[in-house]
Amino acid sequence: MWKFMSALLVWGCCFAAAAEELVLETWRVDDEVLWKERFLPRFQAKYPDITVRLQPIRSAEYDQGLSKRLADGNAGDLITCRPYDQSLQLFKQGHLVDLTDLPGMENFPSFAKAAWQTDTGAQTFCLPIASVIQGFYFNMDIFKQLGLTPPKTRAEFFAVLEKVKQDGRYLPLAFAAHDSWVVSELGYQNIGPNYWHGEDGRLALVNGQARFTDAPYVDVFKELSRWSPYIGDNPAEATETKAVDAFATGKAAMIVAGSWAITSFTGKINFGAFPPPVANAGDACYFTDHTDMGIGINTASKHKEAAMKLVEWMASAEFAELFSNSVPGFFSLSNHFFELKNPVASTMMGWRDTCDSTIRLGAQFLSRGQPSFTDGLAEVTQAVVLGKMTPEAAAEQIQQGLNTWYAPQQKLNSKPEVSPSQSNATTP
Repeated sequence: MWKFMSALLVWGCCFAAAAEELVLETWRVDDEVLWKERFLPRFQAKYPDITVRLQPIRSAEYDQGLSKRLADGNAGDLITCRPYDQSLQLFKQGHLVDLTDLPGMENFPSFAKAAWQTDTGAQTFCLPIASVIQGFYFNMDIFKQLGLTPPKTRAEFFAVLEKVKQDGRYLPLAFAAHDSWVVSELGYQNIGPNYWHGEDGRLALVNGQARFTDAPYVDVFKELSRWSPYIGDNPAEATETKAVDAFATGKAAMIVAGSWAITSFTGKINFGAFPPPVANAGDACYFTDHTDMGIGINTASKHKEAAMKLVEWMASAEFAELFSNSVPGFFSLSNHFFELKNPVASTMMGWRDTCDSTIRLGAQFLSRGQPSFTDGLAEVTQAVVLGKMTPEAAAEQIQQGLNTWYAPQQKLNSKPEVSPSQSNATTP
């Protein structure tokens, strides 16, 4: 009997030692149920000795809290990685495991990995998970009622706005002008790529080949200033919550939005999506397809081997399809082929086949110093939309900020400025 009990005790100790629990930190609070009910059970079916506990933290609190937890040595085994500079800084501080040779990393194209690589591209420190796309949503029922079609050119866009306004029953465009990040990311950096030609214009700023006061960048502000008559009587009070509610309840004909908002409207209204309109029919089109989310392993984790198995599984075709169809609007960055079930998500992902994509202007390099390009752009864009600053003054303020610390722009600043007539800009 004693021998039998001893054997049970030994078996129990060994089993307990073999079982490992991983903690995965994420800012995607809304996805907690999906991880618990869909994603993690699939993984744990393959690795029953590894359990994973999700630790969701509100997005607004995630970054600062994560940095402190990593510094204090009490962060999770795995973290959800912001793109570019924020995660690069964590890697340089020694908090993220080098995943360059991770099995499955070959399933991701270079543009996807670039968001979580060193400046030279020699090391990769997070697995690319998903990107988000920015564009416009429209209420199909309102458009049918008013005899409208999704606009393809800027002239058509403003014609639609004007017709909805003249009808008087609906808000032409739901736009959260109260929230500076919305006017920057969903306003300026939504329509802007068609002006500065996507990556060409972004890299021109990064490499010091163009100034922010050049016509392509100023003209985006000019178009935004023309939105004012169509976004409501009190735009300064239009928060993101109010804008989303206006569209979700059928009170607005269109809304500027990111693909992450698809679930906010699904099942509530009949809606579709269209990309940022171009200047003239037939022009090359560009849109923001922003690398948004990666997964990294904490170097202080006591369960690195188990964490590596989870990340390897996330690099698989199984996870890519499961994630993309479970979280509509978050698009897998892998090369795996699969079909999206959500029609609006499928439409937006289809823009990749007809247009060139780019990322947000300040995501890489331009926000490393002070004043921050990203923060400054949000401030001045909101001021332009609310009529408190001219487009020219807004562009000049951003350019002056870059001139104080960003070497490529400082070098360019010593050269004569190109006049707007010499640029390739197309005015709105």
